[in-house]
Amino acid sequence: MAQLWGGRFTKETDRLVYSFNASISFDKRFYAQDIKGSIAHVMMLARQGILTDYEKDQIVQGLEGILDDVESGRLEISDKYEDIHSFVEATLIERIGEPGKKLHTGRSRNDQVALDMKLYTRDEVHLLDNQVEGLLHAILAIMEDNIDTYMPGFTHLQKAQPITLAHHMGAYFEMFRRDHERLQDIYRRMNTCPLGSGALAGTTYPLDREYTARMLGFDGGPTLNSMDGVSDRDYLIELLSALSTIMMHLSRFSEEVIIWNSNEYQFVEIDDAYSTGSSIMPQKKNPDIAELVRGKTGRVYGALNAMLATMKGIPLAYNKDMQEDKEWVFDAIDTTKGCLALFTGMIRTMEFRKDRMERSARNGFTNATDAADYLVNHGVAFRDAHGIVGQLVLTCIEKGIALDELPLKDYREISDVFEEDIYEAISLETCVNKRITTGAPGRHAMEETIALYRKYMEEY
Repeated sequence: MAQLWGGRFTKETDRLVYSFNASISFDKRFYAQDIKGSIAHVMMLARQGILTDYEKDQIVQGLEGILDDVESGRLEISDKYEDIHSFVEATLIERIGEPGKKLHTGRSRNDQVALDMKLYTRDEVHLLDNQVEGLLHAILAIMEDNIDTYMPGFTHLQKAQPITLAHHMGAYFEMFRRDHERLQDIYRRMNTCPLGSGALAGTTYPLDREYTARMLGFDGGPTLNSMDGVSDRDYLIELLSALSTIMMHLSRFSEEVIIWNSNEYQFVEIDDAYSTGSSIMPQKKNPDIAELVRGKTGRVYGALNAMLATMKGIPLAYNKDMQEDKEWVFDAIDTTKGCLALFTGMIRTMEFRKDRMERSARNGFTNATDAADYLVNHGVAFRDAHGIVGQLVLTCIEKGIALDELPLKDYREISDVFEEDIYEAISLETCVNKRITTGAPGRHAMEETIALYRKYMEEY
């Protein structure tokens, strides 16, 4: 068993205890961040006169060699080490000898793992944000192509008022835009450097923490309390919360794709590359990607709940419980990235059945409110107009027709206020395009909104 802390102990750790304690099986994924942080630390130690330039050069060259060999596959990260820090340091000592033993001067594994996790998470926030950007571009492209694609808008899963596909997609653009802004906010707040916090109380060495913070790109400088520096996991909880919200948005979108793909709606045709069939029913074309995204949402929620439950009872400063953060965060990040990639590909290739959408809007009495507004504009009180149109809808249901198919004589039997212009007033085009307030589905309003979204993406 390869460990770097055995001097205090008179016998080896039990194998089961060692395996239970070890983290190399999962923390090896941030080997690059561990080496990057170590190089910055060594550069600072030499700058402060704690190491000689020769020692610095030997250590840096050794670390760079380890990085190259791991990335090329020439060096395998062995599970015989307790954690990634032990692997890097032990391998360095094997390669360069005595200078390698000075790598750990002025730091603890507590601030080292805090640094590695921040560097890794910061990199992943960038990658996640890039994927959110790709999804926003895909949504915007659908909006631009469907300003005049009429469809029913729903409340309570009941057809309510006519909208356009562009308007519907705009709601998801808003959701994922907020997700982007949350990721940016997390990045800004987490971007402080814990290196130099030591185990919990700093160190007696004259470290230049501002220098290492700058080298590692921490715009917020060094953390200002060493106890918090090694035990802060707020940024991971914030990230898991943001990922849970992204997954919730993806799940809502997936649910609609699943409904739209059903035989009853047939609003969309999912590309064969993102569908599967049935083992016994040859007619089936299942929306498996959307269903899996919906299902994996609970997995990310679980990571957030687990992290909150672990942190709720931990006293200052570092405790081994905190090692549990990695597997949850790694899995949540991997799950969200996979879902973003697959979902974006699915909607990019999805065909929208515009004829079915428009027919559904017409047959669902989504223009009933506009018929009531017609009466109000002709002097009828809204409560009376509401009742009149309710009777019209009942008549249409009995006849099996839509409001714009009902003859004028039937309108006038219920209210003589109606004239021939009622048909223009309740056409889908009129119903949508007279809604011109900011955020509404009318063509003019949507064109202005899309222009703002284009500008937003240009500045992304």
